[in-house]
Amino acid sequence: MPNPRDLRPGETARLLEVGGDRSFRRRLMEMGFLPGTPVRLVRRVRIGDLVEFEVRGGHISLRASEAGALRFESQR
Repeated sequence: MPNPRDLRPGETARLLEVGGDRSFRRRLMEMGFLPGTPVRLVRRVRIGDLVEFEVRGGHISLRASEAGALRFESQR
């Protein structure tokens, strides 16, 4: 199961699992990070250590440490 560090900018993968504590998982799911959803890695921003994703037509940035709670299935 790849994690966000394994994805390249522009690559799309299917979200398999959202980890972390309950409130964190709930917040990500409210933003559209639901298991089975295609997610595209838009870019990584070194300043602030951010990772930008496209999910259900919206762009969402997470800290790299938060993005590490996501597990994907590659769609190559």
